[in-house]
Order: sequence, then C-alpha cells, then structure tokens
Amino acid sequence: MEKDMTNGKPLAVILKFTLPLVIGNIFQQLYNMVDTIIVGRFVGPDALAAVGATGTIMFLIVGFAQGITSGFSVLVSQRYGAGDEEGVKRSVANGILLALICTAVLTALFMLCMHPLLKLMHTPANILEDSYTYIMIISRGLVTTILYNLFSSYLRAVGNSQVPLMFLVFSAILNVMLDLLFIIRFQMGVAGAGLATILSQGTSAVLCLLYIYMRVPAIAPKRKHWKLHGWETRRQMAMGIPMSLQFAITASGTMIMQSAINLFGSNAVASYTAACKLQSLVNQGMIAMGQTMAAYSGQNFGKGDIRRIKQGVKSALCISCIYSVASAILVCLLLRPAVRLFFTGNADMNAIMPWAETYIHMCVLFYIPLSTIFVFRNTMQGCGYGFLPMMGGVSELLARLTVAVIAMHAVSFPLSCFCDPAAWAAAAIFTGISYLFVMRDIEKKYRIKSV
Repeated sequence: MEKDMTNGKPLAVILKFTLPLVIGNIFQQLYNMVDTIIVGRFVGPDALAAVGATGTIMFLIVGFAQGITSGFSVLVSQRYGAGDEEGVKRSVANGILLALICTAVLTALFMLCMHPLLKLMHTPANILEDSYTYIMIISRGLVTTILYNLFSSYLRAVGNSQVPLMFLVFSAILNVMLDLLFIIRFQMGVAGAGLATILSQGTSAVLCLLYIYMRVPAIAPKRKHWKLHGWETRRQMAMGIPMSLQFAITASGTMIMQSAINLFGSNAVASYTAACKLQSLVNQGMIAMGQTMAAYSGQNFGKGDIRRIKQGVKSALCISCIYSVASAILVCLLLRPAVRLFFTGNADMNAIMPWAETYIHMCVLFYIPLSTIFVFRNTMQGCGYGFLPMMGGVSELLARLTVAVIAMHAVSFPLSCFCDPAAWAAAAIFTGISYLFVMRDIEKKYRIKSV
C-alpha cells in the first residue's frame, strides 16, 4: 500500500493521502476527549481540571515524540523518492535505535521535572496532586508514544496513510474500553485515564511494527542494518532535533499561556480544557495536511522535482483555507453542546460557557493563518530544512510570551485567550516568508548542480 507521490495531479494525490490522516487524527483526538469526558462526568470537575492543567505538558511530550520521529522519517521519504531501497532500510533501523536512546533520556528528564513544572505553572492547589499523578503515568509510557509515532511516520514516508489509520481506530476503541474499565469499574480516577492512553498507544505501536515486517518489506530492516551509521545518525539528528525543539518551543509558549489561564481558578481551567478539546478535534485537518506535505515534499525533493513541490503547496493552501472557514463555522455551532458533554447535569452552564466562548470566538478568526503554518513548515522540513521551521516556533513563543505577560499583569482572561491567535499570526508570517526563501535556495542549488 505504498504510494509514489511523485506522479499524478498534485491536488488529487494530496487529497487522497490526506483524508485517511484526517480520520486517524480525529480518532486520536476523540479518544483523548473520551479521557476527559469520562473523567469529568464520573470523577468530577476538579479531576477534569487536573487533566486539563497538564494539557500543555502533554503537548510538549507528544510534540517531542512527533517532532523527533518526523525528523527521522524525512531521510526515509527522500531515499524512497530517489529509489534507494538499501538506504531506506538503513535509515529505518538507524532511526529506531536513535529513538530508543532519545526515549531513555527524555523519560528521565520529564520524570524529574514534572512536579516543579506544575508548581511553576500556577496549577491550583486543589488539583495539583491529580495533575501530577496523570502526567507521571504519561511520562513513564513515553516509549509507546515515540515508537507509535515513529512507525506511523515511516509508513507515511512511503505513501501509506491507510494502515496507521486502521491501527489508530482499533487503538481508539481499545482506549474507550479501558477508560470505562479503569475509571468506572476499578475507580482509578485520573490514573486510569493515563494508563488507558499508554496501553492503547503501545498496542498501536506493536501493530504498526508487525505490519511493517509482514507487509512492507521495502522499509523492514534486516539484521545487517541494525547498527548506528555515522552519516545517517548525523543527518537524522540534524532534522529530528530542530523539529523536536520546534515543538518544545511551541509547547513552552502554550505552558506560559496555561499559567495565565490557571490564575482564574479551576472552573476557568475546566472550561478552557473543554473548549480546547473541541478546537483540537476540528483542527485535525490542518495537522493532517501538514503530515501530507512532509511526505509529499520529501519524496519529490528526493526525486529533484522542485516545480511539483510548489504546485503541491498551492493546492494544499487552497484546501486549507476552505477547511479553515468550515472549521470556524462548525466549532462555533458545536461549542455549547460539546462543552456540556464534559460536565454532569447539575453543572451551571451559564457560569461555565462564558470562559469557553471567550477563547473560541477569539481563535476562530485566526484559523486561516494557523492552517498555513502546517503547510509551509512541513514542506520545508520534508525538503530537509529544519532550522527555519524551528525559528517559526520561536516566533510563536515570543508572541505568546509577550501577550501572556501582559495578560497576567492586567489579570485579563480575554488577553490570556489571545495568546494563541497572536502566536498563530506571528508564525504564519514567519513561515510564509521562510518558505519563499527555502524555495529560492533550493532552486539556486539545483541550477548550480545542473551546470
């Protein structure tokens, strides 16, 4: 089920590859939502706020996993596009070994830093211990998150977006069943939600690995490939580190924003958490488009077809803008019924909704800039450029930091909510300009090579 993305009309190729990713990403968000819905309804609003207060840290952890594994898969997609079968297998094995080393380091780091980090973020005292319990379970299971993202990235790198979707759907169903078992039957509270997430991700990782060896021999390493290769290690780290740092920088900004939100108490945190879950769900199409452009640009860069990359970017931007408008309308229509799902029937929705509405109504105005970030950033990364996308994360951080500091000083919830739109606008401008620079740089290099 590998897909050669170097042939066919770019629009059709991109749409066909993106649709399974959208469905898969939505399922991933749905089972994350199930965690919070079950926690909110069966454990209580404080428990919901406790899980929500770790949302930005979760973004940091998952972002590290997605960033570093996406970086490791860039070389795979480029070599696949170039028809280098031996190089593909060597890159896959090398990436797995590097991922295991990075997992050990990151797990130790996260476990040491979590409690002080939660305190630094002004986590309300009544939810601090539950927040710590939940995020420590996620940190201990980091290996499942990294390996699942790595194996899925490898499959996408060779044009296979359907199989990761199937495993993710299975994992989502398993996660719901485990949530119900651990939280309702065994009364494990937030610990049950964390354990269900880790076990379901681990299952997806194992299934992806088995599928690679049984059905995708093009990327299945043999015994001779299982060692660290100097050139591949340098190349993969040169892409993986900037991409993971880019996520880390962005996550740092969202943690600063979370700190500002936390100042308004657990009700504000719970309402903001519910609104964020809905927004994350409808925004998955933007993320899927970014994943598509990473594979698309990687394969076409490996083949040397720069003109086709630019055609694909134009098609992706057109699709993303249409999707952004539809998403903005949808999230406004669904906000009240969606937020209600997270709370029991006796919750005062008139007191809860203003917090959620303030955040969402501000964000939807900036969905188009947000969608362009994923297109430009992932296209540059697929072409092997890691530094400029990372600096796009820096522009997000600076924008969020500036607005958050002003918001905390003014004790303004609307200003706290504006952290996200300000970051999206700054990053959209930076990545758009960076993309134009990268395309000119690539075209210049190819002209020199052809002389």
